[in-house]
Amino acid sequence: MVQLEHFATPVDKVVSRLRTLNATWPERDGVAVFNRVYLTVTEEVDRHVDAGQFPDAQAAITLAVRFAERYLAAVEAVAEERRPPACWRPLFQFRRHPGVRPLQFALAGINAHIGHDLALAVVDACRTLDCEPVHLENEFDHVGDILSTLEERIREDLMPCPDVLQIADPLTHLIGSWSLEQARDGAWSAARTLWALRALPDLADEFARRLDAAVGLASRMLLTPLPD
Repeated sequence: MVQLEHFATPVDKVVSRLRTLNATWPERDGVAVFNRVYLTVTEEVDRHVDAGQFPDAQAAITLAVRFAERYLAAVEAVAEERRPPACWRPLFQFRRHPGVRPLQFALAGINAHIGHDLALAVVDACRTLDCEPVHLENEFDHVGDILSTLEERIREDLMPCPDVLQIADPLTHLIGSWSLEQARDGAWSAARTLWALRALPDLADEFARRLDAAVGLASRMLLTPLPD
């Protein structure tokens, strides 16, 4: 039987790192907005692991940690004045723009992390666990369900205006063009494609670069400055 205490340590370290970043950045900073959202999600995943709600705790924790490492590597790259992946560049470039609203920052970060990082994290986890993506599908879906549960709350918390104003607000139409469900489906398809291409590294690298660029373009559009 899997000993949860043994495997939970890496997730605890991720939570601790995210909390440290929260304390480091100003509240209105765009990356900080996403970081708070991601901390909430990671804490929820950790609670589900501790409660034994994942079919395979080790697989879930490995996926969660590999997933987080992608975001934390982007943060580290920027701190060291290196270029982060293309999917993350818009968020870091626009993090202090006064015309971008908190919900836009949150969704741009989620888009980068789900659309690009999650696919690569599945491949990373498969290599770590020496398994096929299909063996992580239940854990992938469970994490996705947690994200879906929290998404509505995130939108309500970051866009607390009356419904009658939301209809005319350009932010409503901008965020309506992005779908978490479609991003999840795309990430799973991309992960399976990357795994199938693992014996063809040149093609795999090209696919990953193009995925990175496409997700970055979507994040840039989500960060379009809007009037108050």
